[in-house]
Amino acid sequence: MSRTCELTAKAVQTGNNVSHANNKTKRRFLPNLVNVTLISEALNQNVRLRISANALRSVEHRGGLDAFLAKADAKELSQRARLLKKQIAKKLAEQSAA
Repeated sequence: MSRTCELTAKAVQTGNNVSHANNKTKRRFLPNLVNVTLISEALNQNVRLRISANALRSVEHRGGLDAFLAKADAKELSQRARLLKKQIAKKLAEQSAA
């Protein structure tokens, strides 16, 4: 399982540990990933995702998973999240047509 957020594509970054003597050794900066269950109101189902804590704040700020995915760029989303975005858009289009 890759260490990448499924919604924001935030991933591992690399850099250096720098000691007091200015010695440099490689290190990794890992994203703060959490397993969460989010509710899709349009699909009326729970969705389990592995997202960063920052993405969770963004989802709540935008008003839920459906609103976040509607505004999100499809290039940044994981394959599962893209599928969810399409399903939600389709369901909302059906509801507005009816």
